[in-house]
Amino acid sequence: MRIHLELTPNTKPVPFEYQQKLVGTIHKWIGNNSIHDKISLYSFSWLNGGRMKDNALQFRNGATMFISFYDEQIVKQIVKAILQEPEMFCGLVVSGVSIDNDPQLNDCDLFNCASPILIKRKLADGSIKQFNFSDAEANQYLKETLLSKMREAGLEDDTLDIRFDTSYNKKKLKLVRYHGIGNKASICPVIIKAKPETKLFAWNVGLGNSTGIGFGAIY
Repeated sequence: MRIHLELTPNTKPVPFEYQQKLVGTIHKWIGNNSIHDKISLYSFSWLNGGRMKDNALQFRNGATMFISFYDEQIVKQIVKAILQEPEMFCGLVVSGVSIDNDPQLNDCDLFNCASPILIKRKLADGSIKQFNFSDAEANQYLKETLLSKMREAGLEDDTLDIRFDTSYNKKKLKLVRYHGIGNKASICPVIIKAKPETKLFAWNVGLGNSTGIGFGAIY
């Protein structure tokens, strides 16, 4: 289930690397919830509506974003928390909340990024390697991560096929710094061939790694 938020204009400049501030706000709303300790079965978009001004972002007409959860019961808790504490950061305040009914995705295979998709794996030597749409392993890792999240939710789908749509001519990599670590993530549409309920699951929980800190949201 997806929550759409409307935000007031900012009163202070929003830094380009605002992701950590956004994550802090989302986690504030989630509160003391068991989902913090589990595989992230939720995702959220970055802010829409900003323009560059003086080496920062300005949301003169406000901003929009969404948060999606697999568990509908958690959605009700989050909405209550948002209404009680609508303040975010840099003067952004939630001014409107709406809830989307789950869409019918039977005939939909192509999904776009609402935040960059991060893929990473721990190697035998303990180091972490990141992958993107240009790497041969990327599609398989997308599938592995989604299947892992499905198992956490008690779901199965032996028809699942997922891959980046590398024919998209505006695909690009985005360097995102989080806690001082640089993450090269993919902004590229994804094609998902699967059961409708699997596509809906991906639509809610996102794709790739670290959806709980603002990567991999799709629409």
